[in-house]
Amino acid sequence: MSYVRIGALKEVDEFRDALRELGLDIPVDDRPLSAAEGSPLALPLSIAGRAIGNRWCIHPMEGWDGTDDGRPSEHTLRRWQHFGESGAKLIWGCEAVAVRHDGRANPNQLTYRPEHASEFANLRDTLITAHRDAYGANTDSDLLIGLQLTHSGRFCRPNRKDRAEPWIAYHHPVLDARVGIDAHDDGRLLTDGDIRRLIDDYASAARMAQQVGFDFVDLKCCHGYLGHEFLSAFDRPGLYGGDFDGRMRFLRELIEAVQSACPGLMIGVRLSVFDFPPFRPSDDGTFVGMPESGPSSWPLFGTKRESPFEIDLAEPIALLRLLYEKYQLRLFNITAGSPYYNPHMQRPAFYPPSDGYQPPEDPLVGCVRQANAVREIKQALPADAIIIGSAFSYFQEFLPHVAQGVVRASWMDAVGIGRLVLSDWRFPAKVLGGVDYRADKKLCRTFSDCTTAPRNGLVSGCYPLDAYYKDLPEAQRMKEVKAGIRQAK
Repeated sequence: MSYVRIGALKEVDEFRDALRELGLDIPVDDRPLSAAEGSPLALPLSIAGRAIGNRWCIHPMEGWDGTDDGRPSEHTLRRWQHFGESGAKLIWGCEAVAVRHDGRANPNQLTYRPEHASEFANLRDTLITAHRDAYGANTDSDLLIGLQLTHSGRFCRPNRKDRAEPWIAYHHPVLDARVGIDAHDDGRLLTDGDIRRLIDDYASAARMAQQVGFDFVDLKCCHGYLGHEFLSAFDRPGLYGGDFDGRMRFLRELIEAVQSACPGLMIGVRLSVFDFPPFRPSDDGTFVGMPESGPSSWPLFGTKRESPFEIDLAEPIALLRLLYEKYQLRLFNITAGSPYYNPHMQRPAFYPPSDGYQPPEDPLVGCVRQANAVREIKQALPADAIIIGSAFSYFQEFLPHVAQGVVRASWMDAVGIGRLVLSDWRFPAKVLGGVDYRADKKLCRTFSDCTTAPRNGLVSGCYPLDAYYKDLPEAQRMKEVKAGIRQAK
C-alpha cells in the first residue's frame, strides 16, 4: 500500500493537494506565524484566574525509565527538563503516574508512594527551572503543570516486563486472550470493593500532587487503561457498569474523591472519545492491520456498537457536559483508541512499532479523523471549556500550518504534541520564535522507536534523532530488535 510521504512534500500546496486527494478537510495556513506576527498559537488562555501563556500543550508520555520502586531516574529528569525548555505553556501530566504498584504498565513506571513526594517535587522544580533558564525569570507565571494519575488495568505489568498481571472492569471478547485471561475466570475482575479502595488511592496521589505544587491532576480515561475501560463496561453488573450512569460512575467518584481531598486543585481529564475494535496483522504476508472478528455488539465507547467503525460522540459529549456542569471541570484533552490494540487510529505512524502492523489507511486519515472529533466536541461545549487536540506529530513539516489553522478556526483551544517533543523538544519555541524548525532535521518521522523500545523492555526515547539515546547501551539492542522485525517480514 502506498501512502503520502510527508517528508517528500516541499510546499504547503502539495500538502493541501495530498489531503484533498484523500478526501480530507482540515484548516492549513499558508505559513506559520511567529508570536511577534500575532500567531494564534501565541494567544493566552485563562482558567480559574490563571493564565496559560500560549496554545501549545505537551502530552504525558511514559518513559519506562523510572526505578524499580517507581521513582524518577536521570532519564526521567532529562525528559522533564526538556518539557520545560519546550516553550509550551500547558504541560499535561508530563508522565503517566500509577497510583499504586499493581497499576503499573511496566516495572519502571513512576508510581505514587508517600515517601516519593520529594521526588515528584524535584521533577516539577526541574521543569520550572529549565523554563526560567530558557526564557527568563518569572516566565513560569503563565505555565500550567499537571500530573497524570492512572491505573493501567488490563495492561498492567508491574513486576516483569514479560508478564502481564491484568486487572479488568469486564471480560472482553478479544482482549482477554491477549493478556492471558480465561473468559470464564473472574479472578482478575475488580470487585466493587476493589474499586472503592482504588478511588482512595487516586485521592491520596492527588493530595501529594497538590502538596508539592502541581496545578492540576489528570484523571486518565484513555487508551484502553482502566479509566477508559469502565466507559464501555456495558455488560458489567452492579454499580459500575450497564447504563450510562453506571459506566460513568468510576470517573465521577474519582472526581468527587479528589475534590473532597484536595479543595482548590484543578482536575483535567484526558479522554478517548471514540474507539474501534482491536486490530491484528493480516495473514497474507503484508502485515497490514485488519480488525479482529468478534461479537455482533462490541463493547465500545464513542462508537456505534453494532457498526463499530461508525463514530458516535453522543455519549462522550454527554459525559463532558456532565463534568463541566456538575463538577466544574474545564480542562479536557481529547484523544482516541489505544496503542495496544488499534495504534494506527490512536497514534498514526508511517512505521509501526515492533508489536504492531502496517497501517491499513494513510496515517493522515487518522490524524484528521481525530481533529474532526475534537471540532465536534468544541462546538458542543461552552466556550470556556479548554479543549486540547491530539495526533499532530504525523503532520511533520506541516504541523505548524495545521496547528495554527485549527486554533484560528476554533476547532480546538490548544494543540497537544507528544512523540515530536522527544526528538525536538524546543519545537513550540522555534515556531513561536519564527525560527526555521526544519533546519536541524529533528522532526519526528514516526519511526516508532519510542514505542518499539518499551515493547521490548528498553527505556523509551528517540533513538534515531536524539544523540543521548543513540549513545545508550540500549541502542544496540534496538538495532537487533529492528533487524529481527525486518527478517520476520
